[in-house]
Amino acid sequence: MLQALRDKTTGWIAGIILTIVTVPFAFFGMESYMQQSVETYVARIAQPPTWWPSAPNVWPITYLWTSADIEADAFRQRVDLVRENMRQRQGDNFDPKQFESKDNKRRILDGLIDDQVLQFAAEQDDLAISDEEVRKAIQAMPDFQVDGVFNADRYQLILASQNPPLTPTAFQDKIREGLKNDLIPAGIADSAFVTAAEIDRLARLLSETRDVNWVMLPLPPADTAPVTDAQITAWYDAHRSEFRKPESVRLEYVVVDGSTLPKPASDDAALRQLYQQQIAKYSTPEQREVSHILVQVAANASESEKKAAEAKARRLAAEARAPGADFAALARANSDDAGSKNKGGDLGWIRKEDMVPAFGTAAFALPAGQISAPVKSEFGWHIIKVSEVRPAVQRPFEEVRADLERELAQGSQEREFNDLIGKLVDEVLKSPTSLEPAAKAMGLTVQTTPAFTRAGGPGIAGDQKVLRAAFSDTLIQDGTASDPIEIGPDKTVLIRVFDHEPERALPLAQVRDAVIAAIRADRQRKAAAAAADALLKEAESKGLADAANAAKLAMGGLDGMQRGMPIPSQQAADVLFNQPRPENDRPRLGKALVGGAYMVYAIRAVHDGNLAQVTAQDRNTLREQMTMANGERAREAFIRALRARYQIKVAEDRL
Repeated sequence: MLQALRDKTTGWIAGIILTIVTVPFAFFGMESYMQQSVETYVARIAQPPTWWPSAPNVWPITYLWTSADIEADAFRQRVDLVRENMRQRQGDNFDPKQFESKDNKRRILDGLIDDQVLQFAAEQDDLAISDEEVRKAIQAMPDFQVDGVFNADRYQLILASQNPPLTPTAFQDKIREGLKNDLIPAGIADSAFVTAAEIDRLARLLSETRDVNWVMLPLPPADTAPVTDAQITAWYDAHRSEFRKPESVRLEYVVVDGSTLPKPASDDAALRQLYQQQIAKYSTPEQREVSHILVQVAANASESEKKAAEAKARRLAAEARAPGADFAALARANSDDAGSKNKGGDLGWIRKEDMVPAFGTAAFALPAGQISAPVKSEFGWHIIKVSEVRPAVQRPFEEVRADLERELAQGSQEREFNDLIGKLVDEVLKSPTSLEPAAKAMGLTVQTTPAFTRAGGPGIAGDQKVLRAAFSDTLIQDGTASDPIEIGPDKTVLIRVFDHEPERALPLAQVRDAVIAAIRADRQRKAAAAAADALLKEAESKGLADAANAAKLAMGGLDGMQRGMPIPSQQAADVLFNQPRPENDRPRLGKALVGGAYMVYAIRAVHDGNLAQVTAQDRNTLREQMTMANGERAREAFIRALRARYQIKVAEDRL
């Protein structure tokens, strides 16, 4: 028996097994088996290698795949940004509970996944965006414009005011990445079109009218019939999830507010030093109003093509320099720059650093009113005309002194603020299970919150960062103080959970009245539905008017009702226009729940809109709206198809 075992472990079968086991160790190392890793991603997007697009997603081939993770921090930052934007747009109508729903968070995550998928696709297709396209995109942004024209000073100021500040190069790289990722989807959306037949069909629908009648049924009287113990028990057992007390916590907390710190006195020497350090901030570089004619040279052009392009550029330069020459007309007729050609080659006001080096050097060496000899760049040959020069301007110290004082004071306060927080944290670490000793040592006050759930509460309990920390396992289980949490500009809080109640089912005895109310509300809903069914049945046999009369209910009606009329209400009108047309000259009857009450309706006739009454302006508006909608649908379809090429794994429990 032992000899047979030895034979089996030295034959070709053992060799295959040994190879299978050895290869992963050789490529990935013993540590990949010994080490444990904690995954923190919310979504992982993986793609096969470009040289093997059909590679199966099986181990160990998965090691050849490229993956990108959307980490929890990045997801939370996007959620916070979307929340803040929605809160600003909706004001008092903002619904925090609806926003925090899992479906809404999944929609936000899908946006991040789409961004990553588009980035993968752009890299795989080796897409590139030129400096000129980046420049045009930035200059078209309304935030950087004054009176509809790009303003370099405003551009620099906005970038410098970001947190952290952005350099022009970093911002341009960010814009370039966005343009590259959106190049194909935007092209697909821009290629959308609408036929005349589609516009006619939509115009008929929008101007359609209907002859309708309706009866709004009153709510049945409140149910007061007895509810038996058996009914109460049965309802409670069937709806246990509705009768639960949500998880809640109570906090003690200490607030550090930087705005209450004393402002330091200004120091003239420190102000002048700061001025010298930020001299670029208070200086406007030289700008020039420039036009050009581009003779494009392809990257793969032959020597003869390159020489022909150079000869053409020299000929155009000579023509442009001739007395009485019209540079703009020459540009419109000959320039290969699609962006400026129709504007006579006009590039507007530029700074040297905004352009490719060869172009910028030549343009800023020319006097105003002069035209350059042909200048070679990576795009081809340029003939450059400088129309006007704005010299560099430096704002004097006294003019910006007030700004410097504010900045110096703010910096000093920030340092004092950060120092105070650091000292507070040091004190908390001495006794992390209570904030009282640390607060007393720092002259601060410990405050407490009432109990609140994950939906939030008053004061600091409404801050999402505080909520995440308050319901974290660490703070709940350990009862220790949190790290500093920023809840506003120069405003930070440290919290500690001192009372926690887990979610629990409420006993029947405690919710008995709520169960009875739910049973009676359900009876009332069923009674309302039964009354609507009875009226609809009568209307089907003898008409809505007679059925309403027999039931002593008022019937409303309107001939030629137009789409969008809020009659008898907007919701009711939407129902009436969403029903099919009547058939065989018989009214289309039905019922619908509108605003908590039932409506029984009869659609007697549908009249198509008259296309002769649709103006050319209306048709153009419809064409623009439909083209935009079709383009967006095409863009979304492209992204859906693109997503199918990748493996996407979502950690639902981390949303």
